[in-house]
Order: sequence, then structure tokens, then C-alpha cells
Amino acid sequence: MRAGRVAVDGARVRDAALRLADGAAVVLDGVAVVERGPRYFMLHKPAGCVCATSDGVHPTVLELVPEAERDGLHVVGRLDLDVTGLVLLTDDGEWSHRVTAPRRKCPKTYLAELAEPLAEAAAASLRAGVRLRGEERETRPAAVETVGDRQGRYHQVKRMVAAVGNRVLTLHRERVGPVDLDPSLAPGAWRSLTAEEVAGLAACGPPAVPSEGTSQGPS
Repeated sequence: MRAGRVAVDGARVRDAALRLADGAAVVLDGVAVVERGPRYFMLHKPAGCVCATSDGVHPTVLELVPEAERDGLHVVGRLDLDVTGLVLLTDDGEWSHRVTAPRRKCPKTYLAELAEPLAEAAAASLRAGVRLRGEERETRPAAVETVGDRQGRYHQVKRMVAAVGNRVLTLHRERVGPVDLDPSLAPGAWRSLTAEEVAGLAACGPPAVPSEGTSQGPS
């Protein structure tokens, strides 16, 4: 702008504080600048990628997106290096905050393989909320469903399972709020969110918590 390369409505502009009127025509070096609307993506994170914009050791999830789409994107929430599954990407900071703000309690669903079968007493503790090491209060109650002899679904999985004397072997995030990972996406693949998915995530809240008597039978 200081070099006079930017024009607004045909006039050279050097003041970066200029407020643009609706419909203003902005030109850089004679080429029209078109404002790109906010973007929202889901990505199937493979193991071995970090949820960061850059990393000096491991590849990042953003590197799985073509460079032309990558600019300005950030990861909505985090998954550990070895965890797979649904990751959200956007350049809309306000939307990202709505999805991740703790007070909104947007639920997440994981499929975990455990080192040992999940005892009913341990499942009951997870449903009630457990005290994690270093924390001052219990976790929120988690919905737990056994889907096999060594698997379960819950939130804050690794530390919560450790707190009830078990260990997570593999962990896969299947769902955030009302949005499921698209089963057609192979690990490393991505797609744009639909308008309904974007709106649903922005409005998501806490799930209903099953009572202590809820069946834990196979699904």
C-alpha cells in the first residue's frame, strides 16, 4: 500500500486504516481482489500427524490440505499424535470459539480399544464423573457404551480410563456435536462441511447423560 500498488474504486490508497464501503472494488497491481468467504472442512486425521499449523518434527493435518486452500486455516480443537478420526478446520475464528468454548459443552464421541474389558464399576464411575490427577473437580458425566469385549465410547478418554484402572490402546474420534466423520473419507482425506453441519456445530450443546440403569449391551 505504501508503494501505491493498491487502488479502491479507481483511486490509489496508502492508508491501511481505510474502511471499505460495501461493494468497494479493490485492485492490487491491476488485479481485482475478491474477498473469500469463511471456509469449514472436516478431515479424517491419520495417526502420526499433529493438530498444529506448523511443527518441526511431525507432519501437520494442514499439510494434508492443498496449499491453495491452506492459507488462513486453523485446527478446531486438538487430537493427540496417535489419535485418529474427525478433525475440523476453518478460517472463521468466531465459529471455532463457539464449537470449542468449554461453557458450550459440545460433546465428542470416541471409539477406544482398551487393554482390559471395561468393568461395570469402572463404567459407572465414568458415567458419574471421575477426578483426574492434578484436577480440582470431577469430569462431567460421560456416556459409555460397550461395543465389544475391549471397546467403549466416552469423552476425555485416555485420562478418564486411566483413572479407573484401565489403559487406552487405540483411540478414534467419530463425532463432534451433531456431525459424524464422513465414512467415505479415507485417512488423510477431507471435504467441505455442509451448511447444515456448520450451523449444527455452531449451535451444539451437551448431550443427554444416560442414567445408571442404562443398558451397556453390545451394539
